[in-house]
Amino acid sequence: MSDTTLTSEPTAAPAHGVSLTEAAALKVKSLLEQEGRDDLRLRVAVQPGGCSGLIYQLYFDERYLEGDETVDFDGVEVIIDNMSVPYLDGASIDFKDTISEQGFTIDNPNAAGSCACGDSFH
Repeated sequence: MSDTTLTSEPTAAPAHGVSLTEAAALKVKSLLEQEGRDDLRLRVAVQPGGCSGLIYQLYFDERYLEGDETVDFDGVEVIIDNMSVPYLDGASIDFKDTISEQGFTIDNPNAAGSCACGDSFH
């Protein structure tokens, strides 16, 4: 067990406006190691859906699409499509692993509100 303290502070202020905390970057690296592939990167997108109108999509992707904006966070490549960039500008992605929460969280200053279940935003 290491004495490393993980912070929830973003590791960079990227060109596409989304930041990834150290905890999130380490979790993504761990998941990529489990996949056993070095050609994948984290794609973050905003799609229509949910009770408030928009949902976040986070998934591994090997593709680069036209208009994608890419930033590397200490070995974790984060890709955002050009349609999602305005919805995500200034957002920070974190990973929480506590007794009450586990998973990736997105703190998005552009979200005016969310639904009661917290799965979507507007």
